[in-house]
Amino acid sequence: MALRWYTTVIEARDHRALGAWWSRAIGWDIRFDTEEEVVLVPPWAGELGPTLPFHQVPPGLVFVPVEHDKGAKNRLHLDFAPHVDDDRDAEIERLLTMGATRVDVGQTGEHPWDVLADPDGNEFCILSSREE
Repeated sequence: MALRWYTTVIEARDHRALGAWWSRAIGWDIRFDTEEEVVLVPPWAGELGPTLPFHQVPPGLVFVPVEHDKGAKNRLHLDFAPHVDDDRDAEIERLLTMGATRVDVGQTGEHPWDVLADPDGNEFCILSSREE
């Protein structure tokens, strides 16, 4: 038996605003939007999801409301990589224009990634461009 990665849950002061931000940032669809949660799924999950075996259905992102601010560096974060045909620097600028911020977690500048934070302060990385 193997477990299916079902979702990644992200706490937010304003879960609706942060869910909408991430929907625009990564191009995923908002599947549910309630007082308790906002759920994002890849756009192709709607078409393929019902045809895929349980263990192959892609995970979603779930945003839930909390009353407290983020207090320290995340112990878990998301990594995103642009394709080699895409302009990595332009993508970083797009995210910064949308409200992301650069974060210093001790990187030296020699690493092939940039650390950003979403509008609620959750760190994520933009990796070097990749073919696969």
